[in-house]
Amino acid sequence: MPKVILQISYEINPEQRDVYLALVREMRTQFVEVRKKNYMVLEVKGRKNSFIEQFVCNSMEEFDALEDDLDEKSEELVNRLEGMLKEGTSKYTTLVEVE
Repeated sequence: MPKVILQISYEINPEQRDVYLALVREMRTQFVEVRKKNYMVLEVKGRKNSFIEQFVCNSMEEFDALEDDLDEKSEELVNRLEGMLKEGTSKYTTLVEVE
């Protein structure tokens, strides 16, 4: 079964960097420890305040369920994040492993 990677890239408003980094720690705890997702947040080298969130799913079914099975805490974290983003910078990329 091919793995599926979801990458969400965006820029944040520079004045919110410290608040964003604290939120990332909360999101990592929620998605990795509580929800058991393969999740990480990366900062783009040489582009301060430009980030990529990455989910690695073990199947297309797991990928399809990412958004559908968000619990209340996960939704609250995502909504807080959306308020920190520079408008027009979000980009979603879905990658499917070649078998």
